[in-house]
Amino acid sequence: MTTVAVVDDQALVRSGFAVLLHSEPDIEIVGEASNGQQAWDLCRRTTPDVVLMDVRMPIMDGIEATQRIVNDPLCAGTKVLILTTFDEDELVVAALRAGASGFLLKDTRPGLLLDAITVIAAGEALLSPTVTRRMIERFAALPDTTPRESAANGLTEREREVLLAVAQGLSNNEIAAALHMGYGTVKTHVSHLLTKLDSRDRAQLVMYAYESGLAVPRT
Repeated sequence: MTTVAVVDDQALVRSGFAVLLHSEPDIEIVGEASNGQQAWDLCRRTTPDVVLMDVRMPIMDGIEATQRIVNDPLCAGTKVLILTTFDEDELVVAALRAGASGFLLKDTRPGLLLDAITVIAAGEALLSPTVTRRMIERFAALPDTTPRESAANGLTEREREVLLAVAQGLSNNEIAAALHMGYGTVKTHVSHLLTKLDSRDRAQLVMYAYESGLAVPRT
C-alpha cells in the first residue's frame, strides 16, 4: 500500500486527484493540505510515501515546503512529486534543488500520474521525458555557485556512463540494455552514485549531471 498526501490550494484540484487516487486499491490518501505549512504539518503526522505538491500556494509555497519536508527527520522516507504547469519552470528547478523527487504537468494523463506515484515511492524517481527536455534547457543555463565538480573526479568511467544515462531519463532496465550490463550491476552503480554525489535520489543525479557540466543539453 502506497500512502499519498495531496497538496494544492484549489479545492477542486485536490478533489480531482482524490477521486483518481481512491480508485486505486494500492493507494491510500492520508490527508490533504491547501498550503505548504499544512503540508509540512501533515507529513510530520502521517509520514506519507509520496506528496503530490503544488508550487504556487499561500502562506508557504511548494518549494519551501519541499525543503522542510525532505530535511525533517520526522518525514524520513517521504518523497515529493511536484505538479506544475509550463510557466513555472524556474520554480520547479528550485523545487528539485530543494529535494523534490520529480515533477509532472497538472494535465498529465491519469495513468501516468498513478505510474509516477508508484515509481517515486519505489525510489526510481524518473522525470517525465517531455518536461525534462524543457527543464534541462532551463536549468543548464542557470548559475550554480556550488563547487561540485571535484566530486565528479572521484567517479569511475563506468559510473560516469551510468550517470549520463540517468541524466537522459533512462530506467535501470534501459541503462542495462544500452550499456550491456546486468540489471543488478546498474543498481549497484546508481547506489554508488547517490552516495558519492550526496544525492537523495535519481532526480538529484539528473540535476548534478547537468549543473556540473558532465551532461550537455542536446540542441
